[in-house]
Amino acid sequence: MISQTYILIDLLSVIVPLAASFHPASMLYRRWYALFPAIVITTIGYCIWDAWFTQMGIWGFNRHYLLGVNLWNLPLEEVLFFVCIPYACVFTFDSASSLIPDQQMSRGLKIFNIVLAVLFAIIAIIYRNNYYTASAFAVLALLVLLAGVKRVSWMKRFYMVYAVLLIPFLIVNGLLTGTGLAAPVVWYNNAEIIGPRILTIPVEDVFYGMGLVLVNVWIYQEILSKKNQIANAAIANG
Repeated sequence: MISQTYILIDLLSVIVPLAASFHPASMLYRRWYALFPAIVITTIGYCIWDAWFTQMGIWGFNRHYLLGVNLWNLPLEEVLFFVCIPYACVFTFDSASSLIPDQQMSRGLKIFNIVLAVLFAIIAIIYRNNYYTASAFAVLALLVLLAGVKRVSWMKRFYMVYAVLLIPFLIVNGLLTGTGLAAPVVWYNNAEIIGPRILTIPVEDVFYGMGLVLVNVWIYQEILSKKNQIANAAIANG
């Protein structure tokens, strides 16, 4: 049973959002055409990053919690993590659309984005010798800066939803990093992180996760937007 720990964490993270995707209040399954490409594209990018850092010894996996099946030189469970967690997060983001509708980015939010991007960039520069810290903050700095410059209409909803998602994040990542377990499922090289942890979770994971969710949401929203534009153009042309 212990070898099924990571796969169970993955599946339990997504089973409720997946089932709820067919509920009339959500109907997310009708937008899988946008969600699945977002997940596939992001998974490929993050798996390359993940495999590279695994090879460098920046982090690794406890084989006792794994099934022993590898894909792309990564445990199957780690690859599924990039599918299950984003699905659950985009489901939450999508479900919040009626409560926090898209709107023109305010000047205040645009400034907030830019300030946040600069702060993340400074942290990445200061800790440039800590590869995990530097890369996680550098990627997020770029994403947030672009969102501010492009005045992304759903960014307010993203911030609010991600704040809520930090609660299940603490549970899932806590388990993966050893909270309540005899040993961590995923271990980190202390030389590559700045040190502070939330329970057993390196603080970098909060921002790494934020970048992961933001990329998925962005691609998902772009595909939806393109389809809407095509549909509106078809209606306009009769």
